[in-house]
Amino acid sequence: MPALLARAREGDPRSVARLITLVENGDPALPEVAAAMAPQAGRAQVVGLTGAPGVGKSTTTNELVRALRLAGRRVGVLAVDPSSPFTGGAILGDRVRMQEHTADPGVYIRSMSSRGQLGGLSAATPQAVRVLEGAGCDVVLVETVGVGQAEVEIASLADTTLVLLAPGMGDAIQAVKAGVLEIADVFVINKADRPGADNTYRDIQGMLALGERAAGDWRPQVVRAVAVKGEGVDDVVAAIGKHRDWLESGGELRARRERRAAAEISALALGTLRARMGDLHGGTALAGLAAKVADGALDPYAAADELLAGL
Repeated sequence: MPALLARAREGDPRSVARLITLVENGDPALPEVAAAMAPQAGRAQVVGLTGAPGVGKSTTTNELVRALRLAGRRVGVLAVDPSSPFTGGAILGDRVRMQEHTADPGVYIRSMSSRGQLGGLSAATPQAVRVLEGAGCDVVLVETVGVGQAEVEIASLADTTLVLLAPGMGDAIQAVKAGVLEIADVFVINKADRPGADNTYRDIQGMLALGERAAGDWRPQVVRAVAVKGEGVDDVVAAIGKHRDWLESGGELRARRERRAAAEISALALGTLRARMGDLHGGTALAGLAAKVADGALDPYAAADELLAGL
């Protein structure tokens, strides 16, 4: 393990891949890996890309990688694909659109299955980000699965969240609904060469005008792009840079990363509790309590308290 960690810190892609696999599989060596990677925490800028299926997240990610590499940045990409609810499998096809970067030693691309996790990410994504930080990445791009209105998990992981939209995917009423549109630090209206792009731009600007902000609060940027042609990508990078400057100037970057750490700690603690609950399924405690609740001899709250006391 020490040799593997040392090679990963040097950016060896095979070693980085093995560490992320350990993370995804919940390997018992994870505490050792996390302890070794801890000193590099916070060195990478984490940028999340989210949006509905078909808005061009993978193509936009590919173009962002190109722009960041031209700027001399080392880039890691985590592309999360949905898992089948029937077979549990995943195509892991997002990286197909990033083939041109596979031979670049300054780029590491990893596809991850959501493994049934809700919210647009995999449960292993936060720890995978830490592995890429430890491997020397300057920027980590996290591409979510195609999300709906309520899947906003990326906002708790990323320093900057990009919400991608495309013309014709909703009217002004959709633009003012709560949910994924509220988490955007930057809106990217992709496929802006299509009819309806101006309407989408106006709808988002109108939604932002309705919001209340204190002096000094960040107002999300709205950027047009045609990622498949490489148009507007420099504007997206500039908007990300402006948001980064704002985060650093007011201490919000530190606050966001503390919230991210709190979410990681909570998730790990809850995972341990779920594992212990799973162990109870093989014993008699849960079955006995379930029988009492079914018979009306015990209420569910009292049964839950008794079960937790046994943990």
